[in-house]
Amino acid sequence: MSRRDRVMAGLVALIWGVNFVAAQFGMDSFPPLLLAALRFTLVAIPAVFFVRPPGNGLRTVVGAGLTMGVLQFGLLYSAMHFGMPAGLASLVLQVQTVFTVVIAAVLLRERPTAYQVTGILIGIGGMVLVGWRHMSTAPALPFLMTVAAAASWALGNVLVRRRPPRDGFSLVVWSALVPPIPLFLGSYLLEGPEAIAHAFTHVTPMALLGLGFITYLASMAGYGIWNALLSRHAASSVAPWSMLVPPIGMVAAYAYSGEIPGLLGLIGGGVVILGVLMALGVGTGWGRTHDRPRQRPAAEPPGL
Repeated sequence: MSRRDRVMAGLVALIWGVNFVAAQFGMDSFPPLLLAALRFTLVAIPAVFFVRPPGNGLRTVVGAGLTMGVLQFGLLYSAMHFGMPAGLASLVLQVQTVFTVVIAAVLLRERPTAYQVTGILIGIGGMVLVGWRHMSTAPALPFLMTVAAAASWALGNVLVRRRPPRDGFSLVVWSALVPPIPLFLGSYLLEGPEAIAHAFTHVTPMALLGLGFITYLASMAGYGIWNALLSRHAASSVAPWSMLVPPIGMVAAYAYSGEIPGLLGLIGGGVVILGVLMALGVGTGWGRTHDRPRQRPAAEPPGL
């Protein structure tokens, strides 16, 4: 990866680390499925009228909307609503790194080097240290829901890598047309019209601030950059950057709600960073070569 791409990947990790606390702000007023539906509605409208289609096929756009929209955030926000702490959620979700590398190896024949695999395993070990205290007391259902959200994100990563868009931002905007209807329907059926009405009549400024952050920074900026990186580099070179999210998320959670990482958390954060650096090839001529983007196939159907 070029130096510019590394800086952009680090910026995404910073945004996403704070994103979990911003989501908690939003859920102070909005129930989880309604919050996710509003997030993607605001991402799509009005931007879709001004951004050209991503050009990587209808199936990829719909697939990205379902995996990285409906499933990932429907599961993640529901897990946080049911008691998953923001700091722990930022940690568990990064299991997507392993899922992404494995799925890409099977479906795309992208083989990570042994050095990268070692770095990923070290990073996972660091994440376990960071979240050990939380994991021992976390309720099972929210924990499993967050793991399922990570698997959904990983599948979306591979779909984007398989058929790269013209640019990452256009895919974010157009794929955001997919989640609102199923998420609004889920909110109506599962959370109820009374909860929806109460949310809109008792919304707080902090909830609106949180909604704005997860919409315009975490989704539009964060996923726009992320998709662009996936279109230019192997999944095994991009996915490890997300392992930087847990240490940042732990700091943000501490600032917001006093979630204290403890000594193991601090040590684990350092181990995570070491693992990420190894997974990204530091020490093996990092930055000396660059992935060449695969040739994008013709869009199917034309216009998407």
